[in-house]
Amino acid sequence: MTLADTVSLRSRQRKLRLFLDEMRPTAATTVLDVGADEVGFGAAGGQDGCTTHNFLEELYPWSEQITAVGLHDGTGFRARHPQIAYVQSDGCALPFPDRAFDITFSNAVIEHVGDLDRQRAFVHEAVRVAGRVFLTTPNRWFPIEVHTRLPLVHWLPEAAANRAYDLARKPWAKENRLLGSSQLRALFPVPVRIVNLGLTIVAIT
Repeated sequence: MTLADTVSLRSRQRKLRLFLDEMRPTAATTVLDVGADEVGFGAAGGQDGCTTHNFLEELYPWSEQITAVGLHDGTGFRARHPQIAYVQSDGCALPFPDRAFDITFSNAVIEHVGDLDRQRAFVHEAVRVAGRVFLTTPNRWFPIEVHTRLPLVHWLPEAAANRAYDLARKPWAKENRLLGSSQLRALFPVPVRIVNLGLTIVAIT
């Protein structure tokens, strides 16, 4: 495990502790994880090579109560987590009725879904399908851009930042839309509490 992976795992373990402390789930609590990845926990892959994908499925004590949603067909996910229901869907248009779950969980997905309208739709769907929401995203005001691991680039004007991503051979980073605390709060149609963990911000309803 690289240093970056170690930092990522510690961050995700911290988020899981916060999730357990704040949401107080039990063995009967149903959880929808929006944004499950085809790359398994412990396997490098994707654009950032991160090995800590799907940490909720790996570390949550009642994983059989999770329903996971992702954009891929789920073949690899189902093979690794046969006890977890998997649904292929866009998180901005979830195929579930209102309040189908107790909790919607989403980790570091909203910055990838698209423009402001899609981010707002993503949040509205998370709120619609569950009684409570726990949603995390990298902090726009943390000095390291966590996807590229480049310092300060995401604070530049958009055109300059895009040139820097191209020079760093990370052009995919131009598609991410990072959020600060006030921007994340403004996406919610219901009262929400924002917890700033430094590297990450968390929205809790």
